[in-house]
Parts: sequence; structure tokens; C-alpha cells
Amino acid sequence: MIVLIWTRWRVRAVLVLMCAAQFMVVLDVSVINVALPSIQEALGFDARHLAWVGNAYALAFGGLLLLGGRLADLYGHRRVFTIGLALFTVASLAGGLATSPGLLITARIGQGMGAAVLAPATLTILTTAFPEGPRRTRAIAVWTAVSLAGGTAGNLIGGALTEYLSWRWILLINVPIGLACLAATRALPRGPARQRGQRLDVPGALLATGGLAALAYSLSGSPAAVLAAAVAAVLLGLFVLVEARLVRTPLLPPRLLRPRPIWLGNMAMLLAGACLNPMWYFLALSLHHVLGYGPLQTGLAFLPHTLLTMLIGLRLTPWLMRHADHRGLIVAGALIGAAGFWWQSRLAPGQDYLTAVLGPAVLISLGGGLLNTPLTVTVTSGVPAQDAGAASGLMNTAKQIGGALGLAALVALTAGQDGELASSVQAQEPAAGYGQAFVAIAVMLAAVAILASALPRRRDAAAPAAGSDETADQQPTR
Repeated sequence: MIVLIWTRWRVRAVLVLMCAAQFMVVLDVSVINVALPSIQEALGFDARHLAWVGNAYALAFGGLLLLGGRLADLYGHRRVFTIGLALFTVASLAGGLATSPGLLITARIGQGMGAAVLAPATLTILTTAFPEGPRRTRAIAVWTAVSLAGGTAGNLIGGALTEYLSWRWILLINVPIGLACLAATRALPRGPARQRGQRLDVPGALLATGGLAALAYSLSGSPAAVLAAAVAAVLLGLFVLVEARLVRTPLLPPRLLRPRPIWLGNMAMLLAGACLNPMWYFLALSLHHVLGYGPLQTGLAFLPHTLLTMLIGLRLTPWLMRHADHRGLIVAGALIGAAGFWWQSRLAPGQDYLTAVLGPAVLISLGGGLLNTPLTVTVTSGVPAQDAGAASGLMNTAKQIGGALGLAALVALTAGQDGELASSVQAQEPAAGYGQAFVAIAVMLAAVAILASALPRRRDAAAPAAGSDETADQQPTR
């Protein structure tokens, strides 16, 4: 009896710790948005380089996620989680104390590197701690809801800290949270032992990171975009060659991409990331420029997104996944979210909060909450234990690189000739520029629905009998 209670407590502690770490990682994607004007004034950023405060984190994070996922497989889940958490915490401290633009951008790169190690480790530990079935689905639902809430809460937390303390605290707040998580790592299982003879695929990591960074730059509308696209094609082509032919332990094992749910699901995840991650950037700016909200008002305006996303992700989606196939939920979520973004594109000066923000927020949160958990379960199920970290890294890479590529493309779409979004705001009605971005997001979500319709049908098996520790495996449905 004591052993059973200890085991259940330890599993719950693992879930809480993974969610806390993931919350920090996702929070730092969006928390910076509201504070950018204060950072620019305090450190003397020029407009051309200010965007790198966010892009440095996003590119380091997304570009190194495959490496981070493979590290967990090769060197142990707990060890890699601890290293990633320590790096993220130290870089957060350095960023909060930065006194120049160069130091802040360097610290943000360090945060992105730590996040790239940390994020796939959190999902890998969850998928190994919880067997496939309803218990794993509930754990992933909590993890996904916390991830989504981290993105929405970032604007609220960033606005409050910037308004009442300083922009520095949007980074320094990670330090006590990180130290608390480090103290709790003893509760983590050690995970599978490292297999001898396996080496880290450093060439693959460098090629993937460089290729993805060049691809993101090629979408920025820069005069060098064509050259960047050519460089991206060469580097990513070499990455495919290295992974398939030249290394014994590739970052992305070719066998991992053979099942249709994984390769097609990750394509849908990349496109969904290109929609849902840039949303916070454009929505924060539109609330400021179109409706005249200040930092705290902007943060509070995102509160419904946070609460609704958590409620749907924690309660509604896991229940629906036991009664409906995952493919249908992903399609429905993408279409509902597309409707919400189309509504958001109608934002205009003088509108009240209910029609300008709250109404679209309900549809956007419902759509995002419905599609993320079943999509995450789809791309991480049926993966051998030795590839669990690679699968988690691939999923996180698809989401984060999708967000970076989507943001670059959407900024280029709405920008003026000088490539800066601000110029389009000055040259035309602000609502028109932001409206174009939201319409484009709606179109991409419709494309997610089309991709998801080609996924195989499946749903969670019935929950186990009360008092039983066994869980039913997820079975495909015809």
C-alpha cells in the first residue's frame, strides 16, 4: 500500500515538474512582446534590431530542438532535463541583468539553447512515465494546456511586471522558478540507460540549425532573401543526406518519418505553429495601435484566452478524445480557430472589448484547445522508447519553427517597403495591416484541417476500471 501511494505521488510530482518547466519555456516566447517598447528605451535598441530580442530566442530554440530531443535519448532524461533547466535559469539571470543590446540578445540565445534541451525532455519524460492510453492522454492534455496557457499568460504577466516593476523582471522571474524545479529533480526517474557506442550527431545539429535559420531569414522580405533561400536549400539537403547515410545515431532517424501519423501530423503541427504562435505578436500590437491599450490593459485583455484554453484543454478535450476520433477533433479545432481569426481580422478603432477581443477569443481558444492535444498524442504515439526523445524533439521543432517561419512570413506580408511592420502602421490604417495577418492565419488553419483529414482515425480506449492501475492502450478505429 505504501509503495502504491509513493508511486502515485511520484508520478504526479513528475507531471507537476514537467508542466512547470514547460510553462517557463513557452512563457518566454510571448512574455517579451508587451515589454519591447520599455526594453528599446532602456537599452537603446534601434528599430531594426529590436525584433532580435524575440527572434534570437525563437531561432535558437527551434533550430536546436532536434539536438535537444536526441540528447535525452543518448544521455539520460533526468540528466539532460537538469542541464537544460540550469542553462535556462542562468541565461534568464544574465538577461535580466543585461546592460546593453548585445548582452541581452546573447542571453536570449542562451535561453533558447536551454529551452531546446528542456522542452523535448519534458515531453519525453511524460511519455515514458505514463503508458499509452487514457492516463497518458490526460497527462499530455495537462502538459498541452499549460503550454497553451504559458503563451497566453505571457502577455498578461509581461504587462503586469513591466507596468509595476521593470521589464527586467520578465526574465528574472524565471530564476526562483528554475531553482525550485532544480531542487525537485530528484523525483524524476533516471530513464533508460545510455546505449554504448552511440554518439551525438553534431554535423546534423549544425546543418539543421543553420538551414532553419536561413529559411526563416529568407521569408523576412530582405534583399538577400533569395540567397538565404538557396543557402537554406543546400544546408537542409545536406542535413537529409547526413541523417540518411553518414551517421550511426542521427538526430532524426529516417525510420521515425515512415509512419503516416508522424510525418503528416508534424506537417500539420508546423502549420498550426505558424498560426498560433505569431498570434500573440500581432494581437498585442493591434490592441495597442488600434484600440489604444497600454501594457497592463493588453495583458488583461488576454486573460480570457488563458482561462478558456486551460478549461478546454484540461476538461473538454480529454473527454472528447474518449468518445470521438482524434482526426475529427483536429479538423474541428482548426476550422473553429479559423473562424475566430477571421472574426479577429474585423478589428477596428472604437470597437468595444466584447466584439473586438472576447468574441474572437472564445473561438480561437476553443479551436486551439481542441486541436493541440490530439495532434500531440498522434505524433508521439507508437514510437519506440529509444526514439521517444527524437519524436518529442521533432514535434517541438515543427511547432516552434512553424511559429518562427510564420511570424517572418506574416511580418513580410503586412510590412512596408522597408520591411518593418511599423511602417505599414504609419502608412495605412493599422487595423488593415493586422487584419491581413489574421486572415492569412485563418487560411493556414483551414489548410491544417485539410491535412488533418488525411490522418488515420483513432481514439482513446475506455478508461480502466476503478482501482486498477492498468491502462488500456489506444486502439485505432475504423
